[in-house]
Amino acid sequence: MVTTDECAAMLPDDAADALLVGRLWCDGAQAGPAVVAVRDRRLHDLTAHFPTVTDILRDPAPASAVRQALADAPPVADLAAVAAAMAPMTLPAPVPRLLAPVDLQAVKACGVTFVRSMLERVIEERAKGDPAAAEVLRGEIVAEIGSDLMQVVPGSPRAAELKAALQRRGIWSQYLEVGIGPDAEVFTKAQPLSAIGTLSGVGIHPASAWNNPEPELVVIAAPSGAIVGATLGNDVNLRDVEGRSALLLGKAKDNNASCAIGPFIRLFDDRFGLDDLRDAVLDIVVEGPDGWRLEAQSRLTEISRAPADLVAQAMGAHHQYPDGLALFTGTGFAPVADRDRPGQGFTHRIGDIVRIRERHLGALANRVDHTDALPPWSFGLRDLMASLAARGAAL
Repeated sequence: MVTTDECAAMLPDDAADALLVGRLWCDGAQAGPAVVAVRDRRLHDLTAHFPTVTDILRDPAPASAVRQALADAPPVADLAAVAAAMAPMTLPAPVPRLLAPVDLQAVKACGVTFVRSMLERVIEERAKGDPAAAEVLRGEIVAEIGSDLMQVVPGSPRAAELKAALQRRGIWSQYLEVGIGPDAEVFTKAQPLSAIGTLSGVGIHPASAWNNPEPELVVIAAPSGAIVGATLGNDVNLRDVEGRSALLLGKAKDNNASCAIGPFIRLFDDRFGLDDLRDAVLDIVVEGPDGWRLEAQSRLTEISRAPADLVAQAMGAHHQYPDGLALFTGTGFAPVADRDRPGQGFTHRIGDIVRIRERHLGALANRVDHTDALPPWSFGLRDLMASLAARGAAL
């Protein structure tokens, strides 16, 4: 459902105290993406101070630097007006429009960081992408290995003992390896500048018949590796494709418009930090054009690897990201309720509205369509550099 006030819906509960930065596609003489901050429901242009989000992340004190820049940053758009124009989520998209709040950052994702999703990946693997077979396997696997793996610390001696026991039973899986083993799964979700923002179309490949949204906390790390902010993400997943083979992960995960991030990055400051997200609850609502509705939650208290640990595995001495990193931290959402025929589970329909909300971060809303029906990704790094140069932004 598209709300009557998308502006209010997308902002966090404590919006007055939140330091929110994002990106806006502008038109006219300033055509191109602008880095913006939210103040009093207006979007203020920070581009003269920070041509890219990377420039914010490279500052030793991002929150203080943005607050200082806001003192003379001109208002460029009314957030309520932008949200209202974008709310129908129809094509062509209006201008100005909100973009994903990341630009040059590497966009990575971690998988199987929640027990529920880990078990579903094991089921996908054994079902070979067949949702009907998954229903039978779900009961068998849970009966065999239980659902209390949340108590097992990945990489611990207890995890090693459990691995040995499961191998003796012949049910070890590559998903259990990254779920409770020492090394987290970290993969490339999208290329820089390819993610889409809130109130835009999110894509599923037309060849997929079994897929789902994945509501996730996305942490934003500076080039130093320090986590300096957070936002929300939808790590769209093609379950049938990945279920056929884990080597098809790229095809299952990285497609046109299949990575949604937003609505804004909330920068850490003296009012908000990583500790505030340790018990975060991500509410997800999927509403179909047929009137079908799904409501669920993903709770960060159930994550098996802390976000800081995931960032430490993703970047450091062996992986450097000089423009920063946007890291999806995994999901505890695994939809199994039947949407159509019994035993078939959940899959998207074109026109589904997916809304992900967390009280500190606001809401990310997208309409589902096929990847080849949505606008192709055409604005790359060279285009960004040319746009900024034309506007006189100093890099």
